Amino acid sequence: MTNPITEVPAAPSDRALAHFEAMLEFETDCWDTHAALESGETDFVVLDVRSPQLYAQGHIDGALCLPHGKITGRRMSEFASGTTFVVYCAGPHCNGANKAAVRLARLGLPVKLMIGGITGWLDEGFDLVRDRG
Repeated sequence: MTNPITEVPAAPSDRALAHFEAMLEFETDCWDTHAALESGETDFVVLDVRSPQLYAQGHIDGALCLPHGKITGRRMSEFASGTTFVVYCAGPHCNGANKAAVRLARLGLPVKLMIGGITGWLDEGFDLVRDRG
């Protein structure tokens, strides 16, 4: 008797290894992003790709507000060559971070998507910064 887990057999270990290693090239999570920011030695830029209004309501400390539709070659030329970007949006129900990652990749820039977005950040118990105003 099969069940939904074993109905399709697991991939051979060599394929699973390649797949999961590749995922780490494309994604990071809230915990690792928080730990890297807390270390004070960041070699990446965090981009909040939501609207300025949502950014003002709460964002990751140190994140820059750059809605995915505003990511252009001209705008990104302000950053040092080779800068890695970590992008996030509202959460798993939002594809704004994916759209930002596509734009950055098309510009030839290193990018990782922070899985979970703001929802994941809050789920981990991390604080947001709110703009005064």
